[in-house]
Amino acid sequence: MITLPGLIDVHTHLRVPGGEHKEDFATATAAALAGGITMVLGMPNTSPPLSTPSRLTAAMAMAERDARCDVGLFAAAEPGQLHHLPTLAETAVALKIYLNDTFGRLRVDKMPDLATCFRDWPRHKLIAMHAEKQSVAVGIGLAATYNRSVHFCHISRAEEIDLIADAKGRGLPVTCEVTPHHLFLNEADATRLGALGDMRPLLGTQKDVDALWAHINDTIDCIATDHAPHTLAEKRADNPPPGVAGLETSLPLILTAVSQNRLTLDRLITLMHDNPRRIYSLPEQPETAVDIEMRPSIIRNSDMHSKCGWTPFDGMDAAARVMRVTLRGDIVFENGRVLAEKGSGRVGM
Repeated sequence: MITLPGLIDVHTHLRVPGGEHKEDFATATAAALAGGITMVLGMPNTSPPLSTPSRLTAAMAMAERDARCDVGLFAAAEPGQLHHLPTLAETAVALKIYLNDTFGRLRVDKMPDLATCFRDWPRHKLIAMHAEKQSVAVGIGLAATYNRSVHFCHISRAEEIDLIADAKGRGLPVTCEVTPHHLFLNEADATRLGALGDMRPLLGTQKDVDALWAHINDTIDCIATDHAPHTLAEKRADNPPPGVAGLETSLPLILTAVSQNRLTLDRLITLMHDNPRRIYSLPEQPETAVDIEMRPSIIRNSDMHSKCGWTPFDGMDAAARVMRVTLRGDIVFENGRVLAEKGSGRVGM
């Protein structure tokens, strides 16, 4: 048995509002606790997006009613709604800017809009970016021009992580995260899994995977799940949406890498607790711990607490499993059962 601090996932899609048929605050936070995660930060590309104060306030009210672990919500940078940024910053944990393709109307591709975001979003709160390939260079350039921190979400390619390593080496204020699916799966798995292996960014080559692992102890700051659940019916449709669940499988997979000496347990804590808390200026969670049994197990769809009920890692061997989670002194998960009540999580950071 080993004990870890309650982990923090800085990139989850909680699907509220508009996607409650595939996940909601109650089921997503139950899945988080089952995965040893006691705080999640929810992305704003909902339907409608969290780009106005009224939408953000309504989503936070639903989280307060239903969440079983602690929740913070991002604000969305939506062209045409950027005048709301100062008000959104009063309650949002950070601002999310989409530089690459995304569903809905959140892509920011005009320089005046990007300048507005960097000018009007308060400097004490972080800007996070969905940036792929050459868009990473745009984000680094903005960080340098405005001399303010930028966090890059779900980095997946060798060229991206190498560029971020160079930027850090020059002292630029950038951080980044990687996902377990980009660390453990590649384009061959995408072919094998079909729609169940389709996400954004797409799975990379084995060279890309190797590059991410090569930077796991220096350039990479966080491991985040990018939990993005869809129903099996949606995935089996003619035009399946991209995204996979990840809250329950992230810790077992990374602990498997620890057992293989790919990183140390201390580094895992840095990537999944210390750095997320520092980068996003998140509060402490006193008397919070995750008890882990280090013995072989198998990841199975039937064990998932997420409403979608499936994972691309179904059938994969893992070296550990979560046995018990304590949040602020209360046992909230034990022996496969979520014990936390709806509404017991704290909302807002």
